[in-house]
Amino acid sequence: MHPMWSNIFRKNPAEESLAAFLGTVPVFCEASKKDLILLETLVHVRHYRSQETIFEEGDPGSGMFIIRSGRVSIFDRQTDHGEEELALLGPGDFFGETTLTAAIPRIASARTLEPTELVSFFRSDLQEIAQKKPMSANRILIGLAKVVSERLVAVSRELRMPKNSPERASSTAGQEE
Repeated sequence: MHPMWSNIFRKNPAEESLAAFLGTVPVFCEASKKDLILLETLVHVRHYRSQETIFEEGDPGSGMFIIRSGRVSIFDRQTDHGEEELALLGPGDFFGETTLTAAIPRIASARTLEPTELVSFFRSDLQEIAQKKPMSANRILIGLAKVVSERLVAVSRELRMPKNSPERASSTAGQEE
């Protein structure tokens, strides 16, 4: 298609198929088109109201969430009953992916900031894929491993920076946008 016409005929994110949307998520970067169509049948789409709690710190973790529309705040409750925002996420962002492979408690809380559509992919969904389509599960796990590794490296680099470093301030600011 000629570039001049591509913007006219491009669908907006709300109109694109769920499988196409999942294909944009880094966890599913290794997935084939067939894998994405299979995923589309297993994931769970839910609409949240503004200020609705998705999960609380300490809740059992059972899977990840992908933001299709809306915004989500990831925050930590302080002992003085306040909250510290750790991240502000928008469409295309995802969170909770580490609980796909390990039944660990949530380490922060998540709340919507406006009406939000989330796509959930749970550990039980991954286990179902592993039983039915082991190669598809392997591709998803490789994508998950890449994401977790990249995030681990980023956190490791940030922790090595001096606290008052301009680089650390800018990397922290970038995470909250």
